[in-house]
Amino acid sequence: MSEPLHSSDAPSQQRRPRRLLRLVNQREAARVSRLLRAEVVGGVIVMVAALIGFIAANSPLADWYFALRETRIGPGSLHLDLSVGQWASDGLLVIFFFMVGLELKREFVEGELSRFSTAIVPVAAAFGGVAVPALIYVAFTAGTPSAHGWAIPTATDIAFAVAVLGLIAPRIPPALRMFLLTLAVVDDLIAISIIAIFYTAGVHLLPLLCSLLPILLYAFLVRRFPQWFASSGWGPWLILLPIGIVAWALFHASGIHATIVGVLLAFLVPVSGAGGTQLAEVFEHRFRPLSTGIAVPIFAFFAAGVAIGGESRFPFDPIALGIMVGLVLGKPIGITLSTWLLTRFTRAELDDSVRWRELIGVGALAGVGFTVALLVADLSFSDAADADTARLAVMSGSVIAVAVSATLLVRRPRSRRRPLDD
Repeated sequence: MSEPLHSSDAPSQQRRPRRLLRLVNQREAARVSRLLRAEVVGGVIVMVAALIGFIAANSPLADWYFALRETRIGPGSLHLDLSVGQWASDGLLVIFFFMVGLELKREFVEGELSRFSTAIVPVAAAFGGVAVPALIYVAFTAGTPSAHGWAIPTATDIAFAVAVLGLIAPRIPPALRMFLLTLAVVDDLIAISIIAIFYTAGVHLLPLLCSLLPILLYAFLVRRFPQWFASSGWGPWLILLPIGIVAWALFHASGIHATIVGVLLAFLVPVSGAGGTQLAEVFEHRFRPLSTGIAVPIFAFFAAGVAIGGESRFPFDPIALGIMVGLVLGKPIGITLSTWLLTRFTRAELDDSVRWRELIGVGALAGVGFTVALLVADLSFSDAADADTARLAVMSGSVIAVAVSATLLVRRPRSRRRPLDD
């Protein structure tokens, strides 16, 4: 009997394993590198602003600080007589969510999330990194009203995390940097959805329906005149900004958290418009300094102001334990387990440049939940003691997550002298 023409072990009969976290697109890598550099700067500014706020709340300036945060300004007839702290979280933070929306759309249209083969890992890892911390928090607070804060430890602060990554592991493989960024983008999308669905007390239909008018007008203008808005220095400020403010005010009156409108408006900006105009990229480059240099730092300054000797029950309250354990352990467990399951049950394996130790370190770094986590903490608790407990837990958990990631990502000196040991 003659031998078969092709054995089952022949290369032509075998499917090559798919490489996970592989750097395949140099153009995308260059864009992500520029974005990461910007996030490093923003993360450092946020750290400084949060530290100043925390010091102010625990210094002789405390009375002035809390009085400033609670000062109410705005027209009461429009239900906009908000405290300064609320203006920072409900108003200025819209700029941050607008930038998140621009990045999300770019990723979906032409980035890592536009192809299933590259999107599956960060998407699965992000969902794992949300589910496990939420379950851990619920385990600590089950059966109590505090369980409503289950979403607090699910968020990742990309600017904070990237800034720390640049400081503790500047030579980490580029593929892992892209993985962290894409993971955080998906994480932000999940957080936005959670805020819209689970942290909306009630919806008033009339202002919500009225908000469609400025949103549709905004969509028409950015899609009809992308070249003009890209080249005009004053057009977006004098035309689009007033429209956006009206949409924001109507959204706020509807009961849905007003930051969501920032994401909606960003999704309407074309990535590639008439004549190849990259309006989303132009807006991202133009408005990022406003977000990283003003909006987010001001929010961090007021959100991080918690008096240690105040009403909080930190650190042994179930709220604090659930948040800290969720951030420090839940995030890396969820992210690493999801990635491992992909390699275990599919024909996929990590790229040669990526080590499991570093992947776990990046997962631990995703436990740095600050901006969105503090926002969700504010939305979760009306009681001041609960809110302060949650804020301290977010900040403490984030610091511990940095320490854990550093032990995994910082390479020992001898590993550079003897690279063959790896």
